[in-house]
Amino acid sequence: MLKRIKLGLPVCLLAAIVIASSAMLVVEAGEWPMYRGPDHTGISKETGWFDASAGVNVLWSKKIGTGYSSIAIGGGRAFAMGHDAKKDTVFCFDAKTGKKIWAFSYAAGPSVPGEYMGGHKGGPYATPTIDGDNLYTVSKHGDVHCLSVDKGSVKWTAKIKSKTPKWGFAGSALVVGDLLILNAGTAGMALNKSTGKPVWSSGPAACGYSTPVPIEHGGKPHVLLFTAKSVALVAVADGKKAWESPWKTKYDVNAADPIVAGKNVFISSGYGSGCCLVPLGKSDPKPIWKNKNMKNKLSGCVMLDGCVYGFDESTLTCLDLKTGEKKWSDDSLGRGTVMLADGKLILLSEKGKLVIANASPDGFKALSSGVILKAGTQCWTMPALSDGLIYARNSAGDLVCAKAGK
Repeated sequence: MLKRIKLGLPVCLLAAIVIASSAMLVVEAGEWPMYRGPDHTGISKETGWFDASAGVNVLWSKKIGTGYSSIAIGGGRAFAMGHDAKKDTVFCFDAKTGKKIWAFSYAAGPSVPGEYMGGHKGGPYATPTIDGDNLYTVSKHGDVHCLSVDKGSVKWTAKIKSKTPKWGFAGSALVVGDLLILNAGTAGMALNKSTGKPVWSSGPAACGYSTPVPIEHGGKPHVLLFTAKSVALVAVADGKKAWESPWKTKYDVNAADPIVAGKNVFISSGYGSGCCLVPLGKSDPKPIWKNKNMKNKLSGCVMLDGCVYGFDESTLTCLDLKTGEKKWSDDSLGRGTVMLADGKLILLSEKGKLVIANASPDGFKALSSGVILKAGTQCWTMPALSDGLIYARNSAGDLVCAKAGK
């Protein structure tokens, strides 16, 4: 007999979520359909994309308006967002040529309380999420849109009603089965991805700034949320909190996505907080280790072969995941963001310099580099790699497509 749980989610839908959770989205090789990629790790499975002898070359550039959202790529198209005057705009470009295919705009104020504290330039933070012919976007004011990937037409809109955090909503949407999971409220919320109607929500308090990370726990789909006050494990089906470990950061800026490392979770934040490795799901959430060797302020780390690579404030750093000890650090780039592909770190400095380096615990050595974005602008956004092309942007609204290979 079909039974429904409290929040109205039928058993058949729960089954669909369980089945979908293993693959999440069916994506073609080389696509980057959401923030931190198809596996939500900041790691691409592409190989053979880099050739040191070819140098770094910008293939095309576009103006998209102010903002910090990253780029999603799928089906030969690149999707980006920006702000201009009194509106946000979602852009769809041909991924290889940069030709604009469509653009959709909606009314949006230039700022939220605290927006310009620390030099923020305004504009959207969340990255578009591709799911089939659906494109999901989230504004810093809590406007959620479902657009047609093909033409940019509006399928539905929704509004996040929980408290807006100081710098606005920043977490990108995550699709799990038939649900759209958002980092909003005390510990997340879910919408029906086809209609935008609420399925479950948490308390009304302000949220953190990270994107939900999918994980299976106890044979059922869950998400990890870096909330304003903790890292929490939340059931996808009904939003029930299965586990929580407290984590305090100044201004509640828990922004870097958690990293799942086997049965443990790595978390990090800035403003002097540091990082820790905590066992997932245990009733006593005491960290395995905790220190200040990695303070992710702008975006998260990547993990490879037992090491974590990321920016400790303005210093590129490699940590031993097991012990938390620092393997090496390099301050030549200043602040920046990182992703990883085929054993290579793809680094974008705050000043617009793209650097390719080996991901090695033995030390940092740049293999190729080049300035791809204007100096004097904030490059706080993680780059994206798709089909051998690297996409990056700055806060002023310059979007570029570059290549570091033949």
